[in-house]
Amino acid sequence: MDEKPEAVPAALAPAGDTGGTLDRRAELSEFLRTRRARLKPEDVGLPDYGRHRRVPGLRREELAQLAGVSVAYYTRLEQGNGRNVSAEVLDAIARALRLSDAEHAHLVHLAKPKAHKKKPSARPQQVRGALRQLLDTLDGIPAYVVGRRSDILVWNRMAAAVFGDWSELPAHERNWARMVFLRPEYRELYVEWEQKATDMVAFLRMDAGCYPDDPRLSALVGELSVKSEEFRRLWATYDVKEKSHGVKQLHHPLVGPLTLSFETFRLPDDGDQSLITYHAEPGSPSAEALRLLASWGTDATRAGSSATPQP
Repeated sequence: MDEKPEAVPAALAPAGDTGGTLDRRAELSEFLRTRRARLKPEDVGLPDYGRHRRVPGLRREELAQLAGVSVAYYTRLEQGNGRNVSAEVLDAIARALRLSDAEHAHLVHLAKPKAHKKKPSARPQQVRGALRQLLDTLDGIPAYVVGRRSDILVWNRMAAAVFGDWSELPAHERNWARMVFLRPEYRELYVEWEQKATDMVAFLRMDAGCYPDDPRLSALVGELSVKSEEFRRLWATYDVKEKSHGVKQLHHPLVGPLTLSFETFRLPDDGDQSLITYHAEPGSPSAEALRLLASWGTDATRAGSSATPQP
């Protein structure tokens, strides 16, 4: 018998500018529901009864069968009650839902917060002096360090030449999500702005799983939810993603089209910080464009290497 259409639980209610925390139980509930809804029966080798199905994706009983748990047990978990759930059960559910490594880690963070929860430090995010020096030596390579909440902590002259002089912004506005959704120049800079925006929201979701009690993250989500319809839409997808590598297509206001490959290096002494570098294919028009930007550098673009760390 088909289950009744499920009432969609209240989405994560972000706190406003006054701070607050994220609702971990609501996060867990909606994350599991949306992951289940994206799977079709044929994706997992089950028969599809077409018009007789009244819910999107798999039914709870189908997912429970695939994971080898009772329907009642899975239902409690999807309702946000992850108390005493074992790692083995979470692994089985992750396999049944076809979760990526990042999604699997996010599920564990949400379901077992006592074992995996991180406490956000009230101290400013610090970047080692040697790492700042390294950024300055990367001649011709745009590079910056990003921390929690996608805060931009320090950067070199070439990053300022490509992405803008972040030293001109107040410290709290040096944040990728805030810039992508609230500053029009970044819509023009990124050829595939929608993909950039989607990635930024997925990064913030990943942070939310690690730091559900971070009031700054909650306030950021609240502000973006109020000010950006696109952010609200993407936040409601509950997608998560780790920073990785790839290619970005940019349209720079001075040199025009840029095709840049980027790499993400997680810093070993601070798992919340990553070094991001960009480079162009040698001999390509983009490589020549970067060379031109380097030759046009000004004193203002050097300010980032000694920028005040983000709180």
